[in-house]
Amino acid sequence: MASIQQIVPCLWFESQAEEAANYYVGIFDNAKINLITHYSEAGKEIHCREPGSVLTVEFELNGTAFTAMNGGPQVKFNQAVSFQVMCESQQEVDRYWLRLSEGGDPAEQQCGWLKDKFGVSWQVVPRVLIEMIKESGSAKAERVMAALMPMKKLDIAELQRAYAG
Repeated sequence: MASIQQIVPCLWFESQAEEAANYYVGIFDNAKINLITHYSEAGKEIHCREPGSVLTVEFELNGTAFTAMNGGPQVKFNQAVSFQVMCESQQEVDRYWLRLSEGGDPAEQQCGWLKDKFGVSWQVVPRVLIEMIKESGSAKAERVMAALMPMKKLDIAELQRAYAG
């Protein structure tokens, strides 16, 4: 019996839900579009959308379900919510950083954070970083944090050098 994800992040887009879902599905290897729903005539006086236009897109990225919704210009993304992409290698960090930051705004971010072209915030994080900083206050963790703070895209070799002292 397949497990059903009880909590599904829903991303509110002005009108780019389908474009964004296709973009994300094109970045992650294990990804797919599951369902696209459309606005109907019902409720048009409230939603003000053209009947037949895309309402939601259900998609999966590496086994995690998401919903993208076209809700209009009232709500904008900000850094208060971000998605972490845990990476096993520098090659993976580089690949996700490059693809997710394409057309976005990585220059204004730090510590592995970036904003994609839709304004969604992502953190591209090498899994080994968590091991290096788990002993808060230790000299090793302090050196890693000092190296980490000014970085934009994370550099595993530099973080490991800081950890080693």
